[in-house]
Amino acid sequence: MVYKRLLGALGVGGPKVDTVLDGGPVVPGGALTGQVHLEGGSADAEIEHISVEFVARVEAESDDGEHEGAVVFHRAVVGHGLRLAEGEYAALPFSLPVPWETPITELYGQELGVVLGVRTELAVAGARDAGDLDPLTVRPLPAQEAVLEALGQLGFAFKSADLEFGHIPGTGQTLPFYQEIELYAAPQYSHALAELEVTFLADPARMEVVLEADKRGGLFAAGHDALARHAVRHDGAVDRDWSTEVDDWIRQLVDHRSALAQPGGGLPGGALSGAGHGGHPSPYGQGKHPHEGGHGPGAGAVVAAGAAGLAVGAVGGWAAAEVIDEVGDFFEGEEDEEG
Repeated sequence: MVYKRLLGALGVGGPKVDTVLDGGPVVPGGALTGQVHLEGGSADAEIEHISVEFVARVEAESDDGEHEGAVVFHRAVVGHGLRLAEGEYAALPFSLPVPWETPITELYGQELGVVLGVRTELAVAGARDAGDLDPLTVRPLPAQEAVLEALGQLGFAFKSADLEFGHIPGTGQTLPFYQEIELYAAPQYSHALAELEVTFLADPARMEVVLEADKRGGLFAAGHDALARHAVRHDGAVDRDWSTEVDDWIRQLVDHRSALAQPGGGLPGGALSGAGHGGHPSPYGQGKHPHEGGHGPGAGAVVAAGAAGLAVGAVGGWAAAEVIDEVGDFFEGEEDEEG
């Protein structure tokens, strides 16, 4: 018995946890449902608590380069004070709200390369914590999909998507990071901007659409960024003429960017000016968001995402299964470092 307790304290022969999520992707503001499956180990165990966390792989810019880390952005206790007998099986159903600002990981069924996970922690008295990690798939809200669909119809093409640590000033952002969806400029705007970055910040009533235009300068001209945001309500999202509305947004942004490029120029109206929301301070130091040149995607790197929809590129060569492996490898490494 003493030997069993010693092994249990080392995490050997202790209870196991396996979280099974209900099928299909979730949406921001929706609910994540599933069951936590427990299997007793070689001895009785007291379960102090069972918690479920939403974890994101986030980038942070600093003067010495780019850093990556795991950020827990939502956590809930789904069970506590349980006794699990030796070899006993138990299942605990749960339902958790999905934060409204949760990043989207897929568009039209195509992975965007954003890594999210659901981590389950089983805290056992007198033993190491057991854990389980599952990938989290998030599809866009109707208004988010409508904006991206309109951009695709206008000729913008997907480049990449990532999560940036920091806060966008002047917005209602609540999470410690935000998502950037980077698009190659549509041909009719390529003279004025190289790339367009889109950030969605949703809440129960509305969604802020933050647009950043980037035009890299030539040999004798400096590049300039322009930032603007628009508020969109969730209700009535289906009935709007999104192509016309989004086209107006881009034209205003281009005009603002042109004004910013003039000597002493500024941004008129309610647009935000500055170096772009990718250049906010991070816990790793002061950094700026690197903008790459506007090179169109190769034919083999782009797949059609819906009829006349946004073109979604193969992000970093990741297939869906590789993204899942990447989630597990990355977060297991983080847990090992913490240990």
